[in-house]
Amino acid sequence: MLKSVDLDRPAADPHHWLLDPEILFLNHGAFGACPRPVLEFQNEWRHRLERQPLQFLARELEQELDGARAALARFVGAEADDLVFVPNATSGVNTVLRSLSFQPGDELLVTDHEYNACRNALNFVAERSAARVVVVKIPLPFSDENEIIGAILDGVTARTKLALLDHVTSPTGLVLPVARMVGELRARGVDTLVDGAHAPGMVALDLNRLGAAYYTGNCHKWLCAPKGAAFLHVRRDRQKLIRPLVISHGANSPRRDRSRFLIEFGWQGTFDPSAVLSVPEAIRFLGSLLPGGWPEIQARNRALALAARKILCDALKIAEPCPPEFIGALAAVPLPDAAEDALPRLPFNEYPFQETLREKYRIEVPIMAWPAPPRRLLRISAQLYNSLPQFRQLAAALTAELRQD
Repeated sequence: MLKSVDLDRPAADPHHWLLDPEILFLNHGAFGACPRPVLEFQNEWRHRLERQPLQFLARELEQELDGARAALARFVGAEADDLVFVPNATSGVNTVLRSLSFQPGDELLVTDHEYNACRNALNFVAERSAARVVVVKIPLPFSDENEIIGAILDGVTARTKLALLDHVTSPTGLVLPVARMVGELRARGVDTLVDGAHAPGMVALDLNRLGAAYYTGNCHKWLCAPKGAAFLHVRRDRQKLIRPLVISHGANSPRRDRSRFLIEFGWQGTFDPSAVLSVPEAIRFLGSLLPGGWPEIQARNRALALAARKILCDALKIAEPCPPEFIGALAAVPLPDAAEDALPRLPFNEYPFQETLREKYRIEVPIMAWPAPPRRLLRISAQLYNSLPQFRQLAAALTAELRQD
């Protein structure tokens, strides 16, 4: 349990990060932010690679990757041999979906809270095989997890082959009851692909106990590792089904000293491995910033997100949209519907109001089109460099701008 903590001050020195001090950055959840010491550690790997590229890539890299996988596996509660590195969670989702075979009429289950990029991947494989995507609507607001579980199970039929479910939803910032979801679906013969993009570092993980067939998560978000570091965990009995997106030398390797799963994913062509090799340092460095290590980091960020959500909901005169147990380090609050001339714009479907907050108030915070325009949500992130006065500043900006609508 988190001891009494001062949320009015950052929990760690903001100067550990390279973030622009002129911008109030409340969007850690989008792409993360890597601390200076971890970036310096990454550069040491790059220098080592470039001093003798052949020695490093051909003779030393595999052993170094093994060490990084082992450290990450300990952190997420997994066996190192069941975990491989991928560039990002979207790649992890694509890897699984494009490895599996579906038949016409098969059903692929997903919720209406799923991240757009991963939903697109699901649509792609469904269209290619004439399978059907079944979209389950999870209400927001809601009062307890039975509403979520009930909605998901109502979508399951004898034709359901796979469920793609978030651990932490991207647009709505909900920590879903993933253990119960996986268990209920597995009891019905349905494998689950968990999109855990936001989970590592935000919530405690025990992937062995969870038992999902497939789980992918980012290290560049709440672990604060460099960009390009993520993992895919595949349950041992499903590993023969999964091939990397890039087929390379491992496909016909005669080696027998490790699994085909590790051999194929271990080398997919020349790449910069410094990001994934820096994951253990990110775990170590972040964990050193608070006396209670990672449990204290997760508890503190959650406490800040909950306090900030209350400030925003009070300012907007709305009820909090879900119970506190569904909040991690993200929280979303609904805004009034957008006017017809103020709908999202490409390339990232960004509302003009988001630009107003950034340019006029120097606040970087995302506004999501959910479930569809003109509906919109504002999503906040709570990281160690954030503090309550920043969210009070956001609340004042929202109050001033929405009064003019």
